[in-house]
Amino acid sequence: MTDEPAVPTDWQSCRIVEIAERTPSIKSFFLHLRVPFVHQAGQHVDVRLVAPNGYTAMRSYSIASSPSSSDIIELAIERLADGEVSPFFHDIARSGDEIELRGPLGGHFVWPTDTAHPVLLVGAGSGLVPLMAMVRQRRDVGRSVPIALLLSSRTWHDVLFRDELLATEVSLPDFALAFALTREPARRAADYSRRIDVAMVADVVGRLPTPPGNVLVCGSTAFVEVAADGALAAGLNATSIKTERYGGA
Repeated sequence: MTDEPAVPTDWQSCRIVEIAERTPSIKSFFLHLRVPFVHQAGQHVDVRLVAPNGYTAMRSYSIASSPSSSDIIELAIERLADGEVSPFFHDIARSGDEIELRGPLGGHFVWPTDTAHPVLLVGAGSGLVPLMAMVRQRRDVGRSVPIALLLSSRTWHDVLFRDELLATEVSLPDFALAFALTREPARRAADYSRRIDVAMVADVVGRLPTPPGNVLVCGSTAFVEVAADGALAAGLNATSIKTERYGGA
């Protein structure tokens, strides 16, 4: 093992050291980096699988870990029925297995480290992953930046990192958390029982002490459009909104 920092374009072999089931469809895979790197909250890595016949499949996955973590990073991967890579991780991969990855990649959709203004995070399903890295960084660094997180999930059991988010809400007085459950009634007064809409985004913005200087939205294309429209309708500046889209339209 070397202490030289990784070059983002270099592929390296990493070992799966732990697998944790997060929701019925999402598992976390903890990977030990042979060549450690420092990433920004919101960045991703490319993962490459090569079959015995030489067929190669590659996918990009956001890093869930805080940048202040060790040489082990966490990827939270949702199982897609028609996917090539996610079924391997969910059905075949075991602790001790080696996989190839390169990164960190991406510099647009990252935590705004130079801001003291409130930040609004809006995600759906596995779109929480890069936002979770941001929440973890904010918690680990301890810098007082108010955050509101609005997260859409099908049910209470589908809320990714639910227990950690609830604990963070208790430990950080300037962290406002709201779940939007689309297929069952809300369980908390702060939550919603419908899909995210313009009025909901405006309501969550109102939970911040002042209007957010940065808005980061991650999810499907249709979800991102609704959430971004909600932020604009709440009077937020279009230049403050950054989006990351998963999957197709």
